[in-house]
Amino acid sequence: MNLGEFKYKVERKIYSYYYNIISKLPFEKYVEHYACYRHSQKHMANGDFLNYIAARPNPGAGIGHQLANWMAGYHLAKKFGLKFANIPFSRYHHPWVPTPWNDFFGFGFGEAQYKDLLKDGYKKVLLPQFSELVPEQNEIIRKIIASYSDQKVVFLCEQDQFYRDLYTLIPDLQKKFYSAPARKTDQLVYDVNHFNVAIHVRRGDIMTDSSNPNLSMRILSNDYFEKVLTQVLEYVKGITDKPVHIYFFSQGSPEDFPEFTMFPNLHWCMDMGAMASFLHMVYADLLITSKSSFSYKPALLNRGVKVCPENFWHGYPDSKDWIMVDNEGNVKWQ
Repeated sequence: MNLGEFKYKVERKIYSYYYNIISKLPFEKYVEHYACYRHSQKHMANGDFLNYIAARPNPGAGIGHQLANWMAGYHLAKKFGLKFANIPFSRYHHPWVPTPWNDFFGFGFGEAQYKDLLKDGYKKVLLPQFSELVPEQNEIIRKIIASYSDQKVVFLCEQDQFYRDLYTLIPDLQKKFYSAPARKTDQLVYDVNHFNVAIHVRRGDIMTDSSNPNLSMRILSNDYFEKVLTQVLEYVKGITDKPVHIYFFSQGSPEDFPEFTMFPNLHWCMDMGAMASFLHMVYADLLITSKSSFSYKPALLNRGVKVCPENFWHGYPDSKDWIMVDNEGNVKWQ
């Protein structure tokens, strides 16, 4: 580890400790800890700089979580009339080194780069985390942004700024993904002569502590998925004459899912890598998702039918290709 890496990690640990303290305060007290808020209370700007905003994909989180971070910044650029600045996906131990996921999604092409803006004289301004559902908090952020209209700045979202309705970005997200150069090298195990059903059963991290409500809320039983898949296969009979093949994505081994051995043409995909799994969920003719960002995000890119748990922390579009399922596994066919 070089000096720069060591300094970065120390600074992040100190700031994380500080943020854990201030984030527990009421919002009106929390925002007072941000220089940008104090600036907005003293400075009335009337400039016309069209500034930038960026959100850092959390390098310590999974790819679905990181994508949500990136999308939150992209959304806020639209919401506040700013330009978007790209921050590449990275890994926790090497947050300054981009990962292949950037090219996979088609991000960064034709977009301003956050680091380049800083080199070109733009000032970084860290924004407080806020709730878009609270009008007063939105107005505070608008006032902060307006107070810098006479300066060249790039606003940086506080880590993990939340945006619920990520589906509103589907057109932009799909345009980037399907036009990315990476599509020329995609490799799929699907047969185009089959109707390919992908099912994602979230396990792994959520099984480590069933007493943790933050984890238990994400668990859906094997019986739930068996029930959903049975209904899906009956539905598919009415829309295609192709042979149906099922691709099962999860963690563990087939022995952990004995309920599914009854289904013909089932392909276990436990050993498939994260990027290949994501890609196959995107290209499935029908995708069954979990309460998981790792299957919700492919669903946003998928152009087929999506069958999803209705009680989730991100929203769904009101569209015929999005089918909801209740907690008991009853599919709500439209």
